Amino acid sequence: MTAPAVSVVICVYTEDRWEDILAAVASVRAQSRPALETLLVVDHNPALLDRLAAEYKEADGAVRVLANAGPRGLSAGRNTGVAASKGEVIAFLDDDAVAERDWLRHFAEGYADPRVLAVGGRTEPVWASGRRPAWFPEEFDWVVGCTYRGLPPGRVRVRNVLGGNASFRRTAFELAGGFATGIGRDGDRRPLGCEETELCIRISRARPGAVLLIDDRAVIHHRVPEARERFAYFRTRTYAEGLSKALVARSVGAAKGLESERRYTTRVLPAGIARGLRDAVLARPGGAGRAGAIVAGVLGAAGGYVVGSVRVRRGGPRFAVPPVEVGG
Repeated sequence: MTAPAVSVVICVYTEDRWEDILAAVASVRAQSRPALETLLVVDHNPALLDRLAAEYKEADGAVRVLANAGPRGLSAGRNTGVAASKGEVIAFLDDDAVAERDWLRHFAEGYADPRVLAVGGRTEPVWASGRRPAWFPEEFDWVVGCTYRGLPPGRVRVRNVLGGNASFRRTAFELAGGFATGIGRDGDRRPLGCEETELCIRISRARPGAVLLIDDRAVIHHRVPEARERFAYFRTRTYAEGLSKALVARSVGAAKGLESERRYTTRVLPAGIARGLRDAVLARPGGAGRAGAIVAGVLGAAGGYVVGSVRVRRGGPRFAVPPVEVGG
């Protein structure tokens, strides 16, 4: 079976990440299995749009620069990229990440099975300070957009992929529509998320036999700025995750929306607390801090979920699932 052509979408929004954007694009262009194209979708920033268009004007179509055609935010940017793309598979890479050389090759291999509609990969943190903060638990690496302790290793079937390092077969968007607007990130505002979780659940509902995979050989390295190494960001992000989960639960039901989270909170996190306390007893650096951060993270997410659920019941924030006019 011929491997599918892959379009890569990178959503960008600020010139502050200029060097990161160039590095992300360079990592795609250096793939062992070349991408069909790279699409840079600029989120309502005309200056950045013009600067990137000038940077890649000699790319002969290999890199295309587009303006977000929808409302401000990551979800609409991704939908713009899907609509403009030509590949059978659309991969997404964060604008502050670089992909290892075989990233797209491992993605493409996953689609040999026609039942597979999504393949995600492993995201490794690159800490601005040079090392992981001693108090920061690996179980919460999702706070900084990275693969966290508790996900199974290898190539495995999952409920959802993680959006900054993910790919979808084009037919997934034809079946289920695009990323929901009003739920994911919007530049530097409150760090909401879960748009990829909600999409993946919709895909599985639209085609019950669909297979969604994570292949931990498809690796990217994601930069974590110093501001996100601080406990204040950790606390804000976990609370925002709870708010986002409340929206997802309203859309797909709590049973499905919190299916993976139940195992995470009842098995993975208690084990993490135990490791932290053990390390504290053994006088290892950061043990007590990691145990405390896990507890704080759980409480923050739970608080956000309660507040979000109340807001939803009162007719508060909602999100829309737009149909996506897929390209190709």
